[in-house]
Amino acid sequence: MSRSRALLAATAAAASVCALALVPTSASATVSGDVVVNEVYGGGGNSGATLTNDFIELHNNSSTAVDLSTWSVQYISAAPGATTTWQVTALTGSIAPGGSYLVQEAAGTAGTQALPTPDATGAINMSGTNGTVALVNSQTALTCKTAADCAADTTVHDLVGYGTAVVHEGTADAPAASNTTSVSRDANSTDTDQNGTDFSAGTPSPVNSGSASASPSASASASASASASASASASPTATAGTVRIHDIQGTTWISPLNGQTVSNVPGIVTGVRASGSTKGFWIQDPNPDSNPATSEGVFVYTGSAPTVAVGDSVLVSAKVSDYYTLASGTTTANTSNLSVTELSAPTVITLSTGNALPAAIVLGPDTVPSTYAPDLGGGNIESTPITPTRSALDYYESIEGMRVEVDDARVVGPSDSYGEQYVTTKPTEKVTYRGGTELTAENATPSGRLEVVADNGTNPEVSVGDTFTGATIGTIDYSTYGGYLIAATSLGTVKSGGIAPVAAKAGSAKDLSIATYNVENLAPQNADSKFAALAQGVVTNLAKPDIIALEEIQDNTGATDDGTVAADQTIAKLTTAIVAAGGPQYSYRSIDPVNDQDGGQPGGNIRVVYLFNADRVSFVDTGAASVNRSTTGTQVYKLHGEPALTLSPGRVDPSSYAWTSSRKPLVGEFSFKGKPVFVIANHFDAKLGDQNADGRYQYPQQTSALQRTAQAQILHDFVQQILAIDKKSDVVVLGDLNDYQFSPSLTQLRTGTGDGTGKSILTDLISTLPVNEQYTYDYEGISEVLDHILVTSGVSKPVYQVVHVNSEFANQTSDHDPQEVQFKP
Repeated sequence: MSRSRALLAATAAAASVCALALVPTSASATVSGDVVVNEVYGGGGNSGATLTNDFIELHNNSSTAVDLSTWSVQYISAAPGATTTWQVTALTGSIAPGGSYLVQEAAGTAGTQALPTPDATGAINMSGTNGTVALVNSQTALTCKTAADCAADTTVHDLVGYGTAVVHEGTADAPAASNTTSVSRDANSTDTDQNGTDFSAGTPSPVNSGSASASPSASASASASASASASASASPTATAGTVRIHDIQGTTWISPLNGQTVSNVPGIVTGVRASGSTKGFWIQDPNPDSNPATSEGVFVYTGSAPTVAVGDSVLVSAKVSDYYTLASGTTTANTSNLSVTELSAPTVITLSTGNALPAAIVLGPDTVPSTYAPDLGGGNIESTPITPTRSALDYYESIEGMRVEVDDARVVGPSDSYGEQYVTTKPTEKVTYRGGTELTAENATPSGRLEVVADNGTNPEVSVGDTFTGATIGTIDYSTYGGYLIAATSLGTVKSGGIAPVAAKAGSAKDLSIATYNVENLAPQNADSKFAALAQGVVTNLAKPDIIALEEIQDNTGATDDGTVAADQTIAKLTTAIVAAGGPQYSYRSIDPVNDQDGGQPGGNIRVVYLFNADRVSFVDTGAASVNRSTTGTQVYKLHGEPALTLSPGRVDPSSYAWTSSRKPLVGEFSFKGKPVFVIANHFDAKLGDQNADGRYQYPQQTSALQRTAQAQILHDFVQQILAIDKKSDVVVLGDLNDYQFSPSLTQLRTGTGDGTGKSILTDLISTLPVNEQYTYDYEGISEVLDHILVTSGVSKPVYQVVHVNSEFANQTSDHDPQEVQFKP
């Protein structure tokens, strides 16, 4: 998933304020330097609309007044035919420098709110979704019906096509409008003659010439500085507007002013983000209101490196926007992320510099609620009022954009390559034995866990258990992937927690040792250093297991989607590296998948593979070589009174819907000192597609769980078939099951019933460890279980170890930790 966000339209420079004068303006086919069509709304009076009338709003970007007495606004439908004509509304009077001009058009039968007093009135019934509006410096109806012809018409001063209009400026239309949305330019009324870039859809916000925001004095204030200056002084008319940050943030998750333009909002600059794709700065009102639900901070999105400095006192005029980070294939309507309230395309006036910053809120054990998210039965938290005492999500929304501080923050999630790491504000909450914070139940995200990202782009490369001593200070923001974070202006000094990679205790020669290890998309194209590190982990940390079930072995060409499915080169490169590290020469068994049918990285054809030390254990090969094992499932049958497999290696029910776009289980029979051991290696369906646990739907839907539960049932039934022949059979089920030890899928696997009422035929060994050791993975600062080894009762006195070598460390060979079991068959 890309971490980049689509940039908004760049901030346009505001014109300097000159003396008021009425001057004629000639038509031009180039970008309009004075009057532009600023907003178009055709849904007035339609079903669901609030406003009773359609309207067209103009704006004067110049420093002089413009005479409109011989001008008109005109409208034509989106796909004009031979008899279609332009409809004309004549204009009167003039438009002030920096001012607005409102043209009221036809009314509908619905709506409850009249427009502000219009400056001109017409009767054009515009489409609510698609059409073209032209600003014309004559009052004669246009005759052009193509984009090219209208561009060549010298009387057309400005033009906007929205939705699917044939006639538009630039390479694309403005977005489609609706009964509840208009299309409008940014807060600077930027005009680049590209309708698709210049306009966005939002809440209708008609402004007439009498609006305070359009008055000459307000225009002078806004024009004083188009971009913030660290030493600029305000003009005499640069005074704070009536809207404050807490009015913008409100007591609701979506700003009550979303889509509206606000003028001269005061604040102190508390942080600057000059790099990355979300450049801008934060401001905070040093004079808060008394409502704990309303934040006093907000992010100002500039799109380019801002020129303000921390400590500047500024006035910001901009458009209010609730911005959602959208993953591929999602929209604002269906994303499960929460939004960030922003001020976009700003005009900034710097009043003074070097001001004291508002005091940071100190986040401690008692500051953040103990509940991370409320149980709303899957409902949208945005439909509820912000209640800071209800949950961590509520609390952080109530201080979004404000300065916070965490003292002596312990790291619970290591730095990744983007410089993102997680700390806890609750040092005693669900602490793992190595310093992490553990997940102990479904929907029980530890509320103290909080992401930290240094806003200067530095990467402290911290591991779990390290501490940022002293104060870590920054502003509350919302992550690209979901979840609140501290955009840190300063990090505490790193103190190492001293954790070291775990080394498994080697078993005796009489013990069979079996491990599982997700090696994270291993392909021959990976760096030699990754193979060397994996090999060292096998030899040193896993103590050379007799059998290793590997997950995420890719084919020989890796992510290149060229039809290759064989993985012999990938496996050979790993086994060679293991020998070089001092390990045995492992043999292997695997089954190539059908091309592009098993999910994972496109083209990679990941699969599970067995490595085994043939000097210690033998593999029992059964079944004809001619059988297509990719699509033919193995069966359990009785041979000489003992369970046997028709295909070994084989796949378990590979044609079942449960394995659609997912890895198929690999089962094999091994023989250790003459005793049979059945091993089933797995990589269950991933949690992709589930709603964000840090997002607006609570508790989130986990749609992927249905497939994992179906997969678990198939495996349970397969193990049951073996035990029906010999209840003392040694069966080991292991691998990356992509679910927690308390999840329904693991209950299904153990008992065959999602509620656990059935008899358990498997023991999940992770559950035999002390609670503070029950984890194999660290996901966004949460120590949790994804990898499992389960055994039947025939496996006597198993010695089980989770070997932490990756997930807690900043520098990882894989994102999973391996684990191992030793026993005497």
